[in-house]
Amino acid sequence: MREAGLAYVVALKPHRGTWAPADQPHTPIDAAHALTWCDARRPGDWTPVERHFRDGHTETWWAADARLGGYGPDSPCRLVVATTDPARLPEKATCYLATNLPHPDAPHATASPHPPADLAEIVRLYGLRPWIEQSYKQIKDELGWADFQVRSARAIRRHQTLVNCAFSFCWDQWFAPPGPLDVTAPDPCPDEGPERGTRHTPPGPTALLAQGLTRHPVLAHPSQHPHPMVASMDGHGSTP
Repeated sequence: MREAGLAYVVALKPHRGTWAPADQPHTPIDAAHALTWCDARRPGDWTPVERHFRDGHTETWWAADARLGGYGPDSPCRLVVATTDPARLPEKATCYLATNLPHPDAPHATASPHPPADLAEIVRLYGLRPWIEQSYKQIKDELGWADFQVRSARAIRRHQTLVNCAFSFCWDQWFAPPGPLDVTAPDPCPDEGPERGTRHTPPGPTALLAQGLTRHPVLAHPSQHPHPMVASMDGHGSTP
């Protein structure tokens, strides 16, 4: 991300070591313990940050810029620690974050290609990560990206392209206005007989798919141009 010139806020492992003089911190958790803290009325190096959660409740966390090796508030890369308890630094309620968003008071803040960010903004940005990962996992599970067995990189890319196409078709149908089914469209699942034994085929839909949330979504009809899109994965044009 640094080479691409992108702004980032990423997590660091608390015990990931780095080179530093013997009398200075060597891990993110060491750097956090080096910050001064007395109590909420005398927070020392820590700043209160209000976090807003999905269910509507808020919590007061504490955040601070720490120094570790090349990390620092006046360096191109900052180390930000956010926690519910600066005295104990609980493992499951403490984040050690690296970011290239400059400190508002840093000497290079005006020349940086990225906007300055205070501690509250850094914590807010990192708070988006769990929901992004959760949504990504749900999409993978529903569309089958996590359910495949392949042996070549080409097959993995082909499968990912198919999953992305399926998701795009569903997304297109989700926002399409309600209307009757296209009775002239070919049956995507013609009845050619089961491969093994008998099977139960549920009744066909009577309206456009994706009209509401379902537990197990079904792929929508691939609209206008399915053949060229699928054929392009193999580098060949569609055949008659």
